[in-house]
Amino acid sequence: MANTYTQLYVHVVFAVKGRANLISKNWKEKLNQYITGIITHKNQKLMVINGMPDHLHMLMGLKPDCNLSDLIRDIKANSSKWVKENKFVMGKFEWQTGFGAFTVGQSQLKTVINYINNQEEHHRKKTFKQEYIEFLNAYQIDFKPEYIFDDFGAAPTELKNDNG
Repeated sequence: MANTYTQLYVHVVFAVKGRANLISKNWKEKLNQYITGIITHKNQKLMVINGMPDHLHMLMGLKPDCNLSDLIRDIKANSSKWVKENKFVMGKFEWQTGFGAFTVGQSQLKTVINYINNQEEHHRKKTFKQEYIEFLNAYQIDFKPEYIFDDFGAAPTELKNDNG
């Protein structure tokens, strides 16, 4: 589109189904490269990708015509198929239904990139579910704890929604 100028950044987070620790250090980098290819093929810009054995973080620059839900659907479907075809896991590999997406301003980019790059260090102090709920609360997103993940399994007091 002529005369259209945008800076749209989004931090996306999603988990392996059941939050299973299936992403191995042996093939994590290959998975990240594969997902980078999907995003690039969809004409979007991946700025950083990293995660843990049970979940993934990405920071992307999006064009205004990008449908984020469709992009994440394609990333999940194609990468799941790729993991299965390469037999990286015994049995089934799937991503959890849904995702978190959080907008990021230009002034926050360096902080978010550092946060994503330092996942291993960060998760020495905090679980994925603690991290995810903190994101939801920080961005003032109303949520029902029972719908965050299929198997969340935490006691109601552990899943505090500070926004409702």
